[in-house]
Amino acid sequence: MTSFSKDKVTETFAHLHANPELSWKEYETTDFIKQKLEEAGCKVRVFDDCTGVIGDIGNFAEDTPVVALRADMDALWQEVDGKLQANHSCGHDAHMTMVLGVLWKLKDSPDLLDKIGVRFIFQPAEEVGAGALKLVEHGVVDDVDYYYGIHLRPFQETENGKAAPAIIHGATGSIEIEVRGDDAHGARPHLNSNSVEVGTYLVNAIHTIYLDPTIPHSAKVTRFQAGGQNTNIIPGNASLAIDIRAQTNELMEELQKQVYAVVNSANELFDSSVKITHEHGIAAACVDSDAQRIAQRAIELTLGKENTVEPIITPGGDDFHFYTIKKPHLKATMIGLGCDLGPGLHHPNMTFDRDAMYNGIDIMTEIVKLHAEGDVE
Repeated sequence: MTSFSKDKVTETFAHLHANPELSWKEYETTDFIKQKLEEAGCKVRVFDDCTGVIGDIGNFAEDTPVVALRADMDALWQEVDGKLQANHSCGHDAHMTMVLGVLWKLKDSPDLLDKIGVRFIFQPAEEVGAGALKLVEHGVVDDVDYYYGIHLRPFQETENGKAAPAIIHGATGSIEIEVRGDDAHGARPHLNSNSVEVGTYLVNAIHTIYLDPTIPHSAKVTRFQAGGQNTNIIPGNASLAIDIRAQTNELMEELQKQVYAVVNSANELFDSSVKITHEHGIAAACVDSDAQRIAQRAIELTLGKENTVEPIITPGGDDFHFYTIKKPHLKATMIGLGCDLGPGLHHPNMTFDRDAMYNGIDIMTEIVKLHAEGDVE
């Protein structure tokens, strides 16, 4: 009896899709994946201080290569059909299913596993840009030579049935700002700084930031909250959030400096305290040319050269790239999988061609085979 079957893939995806969990709260997902890894004979590791699970199979002797495959686990919190809920609208349910599919296919080739060590990394908290850094702390890639991820791509980027050997993600960041002052009566606007006006200044000033137009970038306010139920009160407090993106890490650094300058100018202009209270970001992609070349060959062998597309350049981000930044020895790339995904990533009603998952499984299985056979030059 074979380990791999389409029914098993379908059932696994259906379970994961129907049971989404938020970042750092992927408890049931961790337990479910752990069970699947153990059933397949993997050596399994979980963590005391976070969700996530890894499984090792094959030969981890000193002279054998170690290849890792990563799947992100968390869902988004968003309104779906009028109800706020956890929702797998970024494809992480598919990513987990595909990585498990590779495991099952490899189990049907035991001779192959004598030649290579394969680590399956199921990572929490990708959506908040923190899970990769946490697993780096736990040393999950310290002994890994090559590292591969995979991500569903919207139809606007990649046609169904095609795949790219790399996704060139941009750097992304989030900056949260608090405006603090005193409320005042609507009849006495001279007694305070109106936090709505302070926030409006921030919005307009951010829109005047101009950087190199040949490198994609953006900065925009994505949250602005001020005032209450009473319309005759001039609010003194407000909160704002800014989303910033740049295709390179260097331009992101410059963009951050410009936003900091806007915040400083608001402090000088208004009789309010304007402070950055929280910020986090994800680095731009650091794709290894060897890993990309091997991924391209695997795509050509499974889907054909005619269905192998150029690396995808996208302003979206992924914390996958923290692994290579923190562990420079890693050779890594992320495969972009065409799957007729629409209307788009993070849309509450996102759908895709689920049969495309078999393409992803075949590509990643072929990558492992190339490494096991030493056919990577």
